[in-house]
Amino acid sequence: MKGFSIKTEIQEYDTFEQFADDAEIGENDLVLCGEHTFNKYIAPLNTGVQTLFREKYGKGEPTDGMVDEILNELRDKTYNRIIAVGGGTVIDIAKVVAVAENDDTVDDLYDKVGSLSKVHPLIIVPTTCGTGSEVTNISVINRVSKGVKMGLADPAMLADSAVMITNMLDSLPYKIFATSSIDAMVHSVESFLSPNGCSISRIFSTEALKTILKCWKKSVETKGEDAWKTYAADFLKASNWAGLGFGYAGCAAVHACAYPLGSVYHIPHGQSNQLMFKDVMKMYKKIKPTGRINDLETIIAESLSVTPENALEELYSLMDKVLESAPLEEFGVKKSDLPIFAKDVIKTQQRLLKNNYVELSEEQILEIYKSAY
Repeated sequence: MKGFSIKTEIQEYDTFEQFADDAEIGENDLVLCGEHTFNKYIAPLNTGVQTLFREKYGKGEPTDGMVDEILNELRDKTYNRIIAVGGGTVIDIAKVVAVAENDDTVDDLYDKVGSLSKVHPLIIVPTTCGTGSEVTNISVINRVSKGVKMGLADPAMLADSAVMITNMLDSLPYKIFATSSIDAMVHSVESFLSPNGCSISRIFSTEALKTILKCWKKSVETKGEDAWKTYAADFLKASNWAGLGFGYAGCAAVHACAYPLGSVYHIPHGQSNQLMFKDVMKMYKKIKPTGRINDLETIIAESLSVTPENALEELYSLMDKVLESAPLEEFGVKKSDLPIFAKDVIKTQQRLLKNNYVELSEEQILEIYKSAY
């Protein structure tokens, strides 16, 4: 079994200014972020950094075309460190840029997985509380040219430093908070259930899940879309811990089934996970009702003050209060897509499916989609 290690240095600051001073960021650094983030947190510091604004290259989650355009833009630039300040899209792009040689395309990088080298030091400052991507070696790209959303994973893509700054979440819209925290919750559950986890990775998965559930419950009871901000520091830490958990143990069928929803229908990643979560868990429970899933039910029960027998249903209910769910049909998904999705998941997502609590066949994955429909 591989050994558990944390290769990314994790730093904590109260403000971006404190981090910028300590890191001595300047003209030899490339900051990849959104323009709003730059104007609010970075521009007032007059550091002289080079910049690349992700929205210039497209909206939504990263595609191969978007990333190739960014790589082309950077070919003639000279810089040392990459500093990614943003959510999942910014972080995924930055990881690719950090390992890309001057003439590489996205397709080249997928072809060279396992032998990539870090070209630029990478610092990541997350501005959402969901991906945990600041401590993982995975970038997820919608390969439009191939018709599939796939993870690109290589040890060289790990950040050198992950910088946790709670006030970077200050202007996070509620919808993005909801979808990102759901993503973190799913990370914690999938990595906890993964047969490829270990006792140490499950500590991070467990603590992440407990923290998210307790803070969700208090936020929902307080009511109001800003109630979660009281617990922003906790959500940010939980996202990071969940990242450490799934960085070792992996994500599984929830993510695998969610990817086609994001790729074809552009449903936000965290929301896609929510749409698949309940029915994947029900299938797990149906196939193997006794096992680590009972340990999961105990953790949920203790966090929400309910009985283990009702724990999963209570979790589904709480998640629906954080972000109301709906059948896939209401998102425009066609019933005729479901068999295609099931087949594609089996064909293209084995990297994730190997982490399932139990093995799932194509027929069982199709049944999951039909139940969510």
